[in-house]
Amino acid sequence: MIEIIFIYIFLSICVGLYASRFVNNIGDFITAGKSLPLVIILAMVFATWFGAESVLGISATFLEEGLSGLASDPLGASACLILFGLFFAKPLYKANLLTLGDFFKRNYSQEVEIIISGCIIISYIGWISAQISALGLIFFVLSEGNISEFTGIIAGAMIVLSYTLAGGMWSIAVTTFVQMIFIVLGLVLVSMEAANLSGGVTEVIQQANADGKLELFPSPSFYEFFLWVAAFLTMALGSIPQQDVFQRANAAKSERAAVWGTTLGGIFYFLFAAVPLFLAYSAFLIDPTETARLMEQDSQLVLPTLVLNHMPFWLQVLFFGSLVSVILSTAAGTLLAPSVLFTNNVVKYFVPNISNVRLLLYTRLAIIFFTVIVIFYAVNSKIGIHEMVENAYRVTLAGAFVPLAAGLFWSKASNFGAVLAIVFGVSSWLLLEIIKFEIPIEPQLIGLFFSLIGMIVGTYLKPSKTNAMSKREESVE
Repeated sequence: MIEIIFIYIFLSICVGLYASRFVNNIGDFITAGKSLPLVIILAMVFATWFGAESVLGISATFLEEGLSGLASDPLGASACLILFGLFFAKPLYKANLLTLGDFFKRNYSQEVEIIISGCIIISYIGWISAQISALGLIFFVLSEGNISEFTGIIAGAMIVLSYTLAGGMWSIAVTTFVQMIFIVLGLVLVSMEAANLSGGVTEVIQQANADGKLELFPSPSFYEFFLWVAAFLTMALGSIPQQDVFQRANAAKSERAAVWGTTLGGIFYFLFAAVPLFLAYSAFLIDPTETARLMEQDSQLVLPTLVLNHMPFWLQVLFFGSLVSVILSTAAGTLLAPSVLFTNNVVKYFVPNISNVRLLLYTRLAIIFFTVIVIFYAVNSKIGIHEMVENAYRVTLAGAFVPLAAGLFWSKASNFGAVLAIVFGVSSWLLLEIIKFEIPIEPQLIGLFFSLIGMIVGTYLKPSKTNAMSKREESVE
């Protein structure tokens, strides 16, 4: 089994390296020359978000908490992609930017650009680490413990690094399209077998409903409701000011492809995210004793164990091949995003007049740098895959969402308003995280509120001489 999976990984790397032949400059590396059709954008959006947390993370959370535990993902994640596609993709695409950080520089100032770029970069560490941790877990399971999770994490990081480093967005686009086909085919066929073993789709759904797992909202207490809302908004809004979402829409060959590729990708993600949930609950009906044992040990092992113990070899290959595809596609895209922001929106500040050739070199060096950070975080983190992803977007919700939305949709938004939005939002969030007040509202939601107050107060105290809307129209012309 492990040998076949490594052959599949090797072929994926070859595809990614082949795609690198299309990279001639920094624009090709970051946006694939803005030449990708709608179907490729859809595939990249879906496959990037349908990551390790979608198969291993949210399925484990579903077994423990039911649908009410999935406010952030897939509900919030799907909402993010749909909102971005319908409202943010078109104006950002028309602005003809290389990175999302460029938007903050154009609409506000270089200082705002650097600070928000830094917030976005930090938010990626947990998400990428979740993917790399999942690869380590897969290698550990498939090798029956012969490959340790630590070794698996290192190996997984090197695999992702190889073709991301070579081809950037071109490699990600081509490999993701192939991987999406494998993901959908593999999980659908595995689900059909699981349905057969568990007594049918209706039986699984009825049993899950009887056990209270299909309740969308938590118990009707004030505190639980606000926790649910916080988890939903953290992902739904906090994920919008992210380079990976932006760079997929920005790689489209037209505004239409950017808008509908992202929107349809979000809808498809929401629908297909039900598949791992169905598989997880099938495990309860197929082998309740083993599932209960794994729930106490590590609920993320439920799906891999189900497939290994109860399905034929060819379906095992399809499942783990699909799982590897899921992780590779997500990890590659999210590894590129912070590296691009770091070089284009931070390094350029300290190294002015940098050439495109050197900028491309620095971007590749940054990819290596972030890979090392991610490995360190993944090896030392004690939290689960789903929690890693949930925590990733707190800082962007508190510090980046309001400046982005205001810069796009409020013509009066000023640089001083953006500065106060960042200061008020991030400082209030951090303060509450540190002192750990027992309050019914999550710290990042309070950060979002104070960020909005900062933007309004700062804009009226010190308006910009030229409003953001005018600057956007000039950039499009």
